Amino acid sequence: MAGNTSLVDFELVQQSDEQIFTVQVLVMIFLCINLLLITTFFQKQCFYATTRYILFAVSLLSDSLLLFLSDILLLLANYNVVIQVWLCVIICVVTLVYTTVTPVTLTAMTLERYVAVCMPLRHGELCSSRNNVNIVLFIHALSSVPCIVILSTIFGSASLKFYTQFQLCAVEFLFIYLWQQHLRSAISQFYFLIMLITVVISYVKIMKVAKAASGEDKQSSRKGLRTVALHGFQLLLCLIQLWCSFIEAALLQIDVVVFYHVRYFNYILFYLVPKFLSPLIYGLRDEVFFHALKKYVSFGLYKGNNIG
Repeated sequence: MAGNTSLVDFELVQQSDEQIFTVQVLVMIFLCINLLLITTFFQKQCFYATTRYILFAVSLLSDSLLLFLSDILLLLANYNVVIQVWLCVIICVVTLVYTTVTPVTLTAMTLERYVAVCMPLRHGELCSSRNNVNIVLFIHALSSVPCIVILSTIFGSASLKFYTQFQLCAVEFLFIYLWQQHLRSAISQFYFLIMLITVVISYVKIMKVAKAASGEDKQSSRKGLRTVALHGFQLLLCLIQLWCSFIEAALLQIDVVVFYHVRYFNYILFYLVPKFLSPLIYGLRDEVFFHALKKYVSFGLYKGNNIG
């Protein structure tokens, strides 16, 4: 198995204490900011009754959980802590699902803006409080499909004894055959292609509405256009993360030392930084959410915009 043959070499490589400390500081900053944004979300009833804020909260929770688990895996790998494969499978299931939840949620947020701008008369019906739970459930169901397919190939090719073995935990180490990595790549690229097409089509249609609109409608359309552009940028960052995993999987077969250092570099630049910036940017650029955040941070002293 690819994972077992790489394990001995993998144990020879460790990041420096300074590198690990840097990651922990970044992770703590990100989680604290996310906790602040999530707490602000629950401060106002208008937030958890509005679809776009609910989807924003879903993305925050998804990124926080994913970052926490990935940091745990990073620490386990760096200090050569092995765990049983069955436990690793559970961790990887959650990781795989929520790796997909974030871009799917961004796509759903794009569609919500598309409906708000291009189909304003149906926005209240499609994005009602009754449908919000269904939307969140559908996002998670759709995000679980790639994980189910990948896991079915692992369960079908591994014996029961495999799950009682001890090894370092990473999704790549669970693949027994190379075609399983190719299947994961194909499914991920298909998902991202569909999501990218959805964002581009929504952007084009909103742009047409923005050109034809006037007055307040034109201002609202332009704001929706900027929001969709931001979601497209965030989706692009998710796509870069996807390519990183493919490059790392190839490097693992060639040189485990290079694999380890490239993975650390990718983790900082394409994983931590985007997850640090994108929720903060989205939370600050929304006027209603920004005023609520300022009021919460100032312990109620800020009276700028009394909402909800």
